[in-house]
Amino acid sequence: MVLGVTGGIAGGKTTVADMLAELGAPAVDFDVLAREVVAPGTPGLEEIVAFFGKDILDAADGLDRKKLAGIVFRDPQKRKHLEALTHPRIVRAFRKRADDIRKKDPHVIIQAVVPLLFEAGLEGLADRILVVHVPRKIQVDRLMARDGIGRDQAERILDAQWPIHKKAERADFVIRNDGPLSETRKQVADLWRRLRALQKETAPSRPRGDPPA
Repeated sequence: MVLGVTGGIAGGKTTVADMLAELGAPAVDFDVLAREVVAPGTPGLEEIVAFFGKDILDAADGLDRKKLAGIVFRDPQKRKHLEALTHPRIVRAFRKRADDIRKKDPHVIIQAVVPLLFEAGLEGLADRILVVHVPRKIQVDRLMARDGIGRDQAERILDAQWPIHKKAERADFVIRNDGPLSETRKQVADLWRRLRALQKETAPSRPRGDPPA
């Protein structure tokens, strides 16, 4: 089973994913995969440079992610082109990683931690979807504290994503992460029991669109 773990930025996805990993569900972080597929020397980076130019590289000839983010944030067409270059590579990397994990345990529950799961149309990767939910105000406050940015910038970043309530409506499971950590851990433990029960029942997955290969 693949559990897609998503939510809003600064919502605590990593915290919840770490708790599930402790219970036995290894996590594959798509932010990490996104860096791997455009590492120096990869075809992914070569394609990005061919489109955006060498100015997108840093002093060590790696991708200047901050500069690239600034470009695509202002230009939706360039963002779509970047996604077309990177998303298929990320999906292939995930599938390979998942296959490697299953070789050790065919019945494992694998977490696909994907910040923009819905926005990127990657629901097809998951058998079930978990949304980590926090109110927008808490997201803004956490994002400001974490990244050292102003409120206006934090609001703009959130505006570029789906509202958290819209994500929650599309989810199979929702964990609220706006209370004490102990409460989040209780919700995670309950979710784990439900996932294990689903596995034993071998319940069919609800149909989803298949992401690009």
